[in-house]
Amino acid sequence: MIGRHVIPPDSFTPALKLRLIAMNKWILVAVTFFPCLAFAQDTLRVPAFTAYLEPNPRGASVSERTGITRFRDSATKVLWFGEFRTPGDVDCAVEVHLPRNSTSSVKLTVGDQSCESTAKADSAGKATAKFGSFHIQSLGYVRFTLESLNPGKPIGDVDALILTGPGTKDAHFNLKARRNTASVHLHYAVPQGMKVAAFYCEVTAIEDPPATYYEATGWHRGYFGMQVNSPTERRIIFSVWDSGGEGVSRSKVGDADRVKLVAKGEGVVTGDFGNEGTGGHSHLVYNWKTGQTQKFVVTAQPADATHTNFSGYYFHPDKRKWVLISTWNAPKEGGYMRGLYSFNEDFDGSNGHLRRKALFANQWARDPQGKWTELTDATFTCDNTGKSDRLDRFAGIEHGQFFLSNGGFVPGFMEGGAKLQREATGTSPGNLDLPSPNH
Repeated sequence: MIGRHVIPPDSFTPALKLRLIAMNKWILVAVTFFPCLAFAQDTLRVPAFTAYLEPNPRGASVSERTGITRFRDSATKVLWFGEFRTPGDVDCAVEVHLPRNSTSSVKLTVGDQSCESTAKADSAGKATAKFGSFHIQSLGYVRFTLESLNPGKPIGDVDALILTGPGTKDAHFNLKARRNTASVHLHYAVPQGMKVAAFYCEVTAIEDPPATYYEATGWHRGYFGMQVNSPTERRIIFSVWDSGGEGVSRSKVGDADRVKLVAKGEGVVTGDFGNEGTGGHSHLVYNWKTGQTQKFVVTAQPADATHTNFSGYYFHPDKRKWVLISTWNAPKEGGYMRGLYSFNEDFDGSNGHLRRKALFANQWARDPQGKWTELTDATFTCDNTGKSDRLDRFAGIEHGQFFLSNGGFVPGFMEGGAKLQREATGTSPGNLDLPSPNH
C-alpha cells in the first residue's frame, strides 16, 4: 500500500523535535575511533538522498537528483543508518558541494565516537571531508550523524557518505530514494467456506510518529484504521475501493464502478481518493491515544445480487459507545468479506528512520447467522521495500497479541510468509450494539 494522505508540510513543534532527538539517542554498535588512517578498498557510496534529517525531518530539501540542499536551519543534522555484518575498520568521508574555493567544517559521529574535518572546495565547488577510520566491534545497525561546525551556516550541499575498508564487507544500506519504512502485514486465516459478515479487531499503538497509519480491519474491498497526520492531528479512516481496476484518478471511473456513500456518522468527512486504487474515503478527526486500545469492526450486508453495503464502526473512547464512520454501497459484489488483514504503514518517508510498532489483538469473524469465530493464525508479509531495501521489519507475539514492527533500524527480521499463532481468548465480541448503517 502507498500513503493514505500526505502529512502537512508545516514544521514540527519544539516538543516533537525533542522527542525525535530522544528517540534516536541510542548506540547500536560499539566503535573505536582511529584518526586519519588511509582509505582501503571495498568502497561503499551511500547517497545523501537516502539520509534523514534531525531534529526537523523537513529541515532541508532531499532529492534524488540534487542530494541534500537548501538547509533551512544550520543546526539540521544528516543521518544515515546501515547494518554491518563484518567486524573491521571503516574509513569515512562525506562528499559535499560548496561555493567554489570555500571551506566547511563538519563533524561525523559514528556510534558514540566523533571526528571533525574541514572540506575545501575546488574551483568547481566539489569537496570531500575525510574523517579517518572507525573500527566496528559489534555487528548490527550503525548510525552516522553529520553536523555543521560553521557558526550560523549549514554543512553545504551533501552528495554522499563514502565508506571504505574491510568493515564494509556485506554491509547493508538502503540505496534507493524511497525513504519510507517497509509496509508490513498480517493476513488472517479464516475457516474455508466461511461467509464473513463482520470482522472485528483491536489495535494498540506502541510507537507512532507522524505519517503512521495502522490498519485494523482490512478486507478485499477496503481498509479501516487510525492515522497520525501531524503532531497535532490524528484520524480514524475508513475507505472502500471502486470496481474496475483504475489505479490513479477517480475521474476515469464510470458510475457503474463507483462506490457510493450511503451514510456517515456525526463529524465524519467524506470524499474521493486515488493513487492507490480509487474509491470513497471517510475520516473522523479524533485524538486517539498512544498505548490505548482502539476497537474496530467492519460489516458486510448484501444489498442485492451485485451490490454490498460495507460499514465501518469505531468504539469511541470518550463516548464509550460504537459510532458509525460511514457506509458505502460497492458494485460488482453481492456477497461478504474475504482476504482479512491488518498492516503498519509509513506513508511519507521523511521520518522513515523512526520505528512504527502496534499490537493487533482479539481478531474475530462473524457469519451471517451471528456466530463469531476467533482468528488466531496469521501470515506475515511485507511490501517490495521490505524485500531487499529496508530489512528492519518483523512481527511476533507479545502479551498474547500479534505485533507488527517496521523501521527504527533496530534488530529484528522476519521472512515473508512466516506463520504466527496467538493464544485464543475464547471471549467473542458478542452483541456490539452498532448504530444503524443507513442514517
